[in-house]
Amino acid sequence: MPFDDTLLDNPRAQRVHRLAELQDRRARQRHGRFLIEGPQSVREAVRWRPDLLTDLYIQADESSPAAQGGHRRPLNETVGAIMEQARELPDCYGHFVSARVMRAISGNAQGILAQARTDGFLAQPTHLSDPLSLTGEGPDLVAAFWQIRDPGNAGTVIRTADAAGCRAVILVDQCVEPTNPKVIRSTAGSAFHIPLMTMDTDDFLALCRRQGRIMVAADVYGTPDKPVRSLTEWMAGAALAKPDSAGQPMALLFGNEARGLPNDLLQSMDQIVRIPIYGRAESLNLATSAAVLLYAMAMSSRIERM
Repeated sequence: MPFDDTLLDNPRAQRVHRLAELQDRRARQRHGRFLIEGPQSVREAVRWRPDLLTDLYIQADESSPAAQGGHRRPLNETVGAIMEQARELPDCYGHFVSARVMRAISGNAQGILAQARTDGFLAQPTHLSDPLSLTGEGPDLVAAFWQIRDPGNAGTVIRTADAAGCRAVILVDQCVEPTNPKVIRSTAGSAFHIPLMTMDTDDFLALCRRQGRIMVAADVYGTPDKPVRSLTEWMAGAALAKPDSAGQPMALLFGNEARGLPNDLLQSMDQIVRIPIYGRAESLNLATSAAVLLYAMAMSSRIERM
């Protein structure tokens, strides 16, 4: 990684302004770039998606004597370790910045951030048709989210899907933009582990049908023609398909945080499942529901293989 030892110290510089602009969706679309903030996310991007990275911005330790004459030092050892890993990247450029410049770009950098290309960040639907993309011992399970709007929720469920061993995450129909800095930050690096896709509702349904993917919706009430079944029934094997049952892959679809899934979309599903509530709460929030259901399906499949 070519490294410029010159300290960027002017928060009003054009480069700094352009980086700060990437907090805005329109600027990300205009420039074809997005920000990766904080040590954990940057470290995982360096490790798993170095092809996306264009620039690394390291906050300098301005109290270090070396900063007055010798080579500059990073803010701390954690940032320094990431910088050393990134030195192997030929197409990423490194820059030292002052604390005030880093604050002008992001309030969540914790000493390091990266600029990345949007082109190539999202996976293509053909990824799910490639047998080589299915790795590990788990089921062919895709987590899908319809009109999820909150960036923190989106990042959290992407992280959960990654941890549960899902094959991909699909954001369906007017979801929050996956390159939103808060989405990236909330995934804690999982955005660079698991393939992410975006598509409209019709394309999602067509993809699942084309691949013979069982479509299961998470919903509390179901519809008159598509009654909901409890997760406990599913775990007991009562007439509910499971990932890899009869060799079929599965997509588990979650709805909008406030409105859930519309009836016409529920009607398109093969099955509808709900999480039983044993106390007085009306329901669980999206992030919790996703964690319970994705892990239930992932663990059930693995237990059956033992």
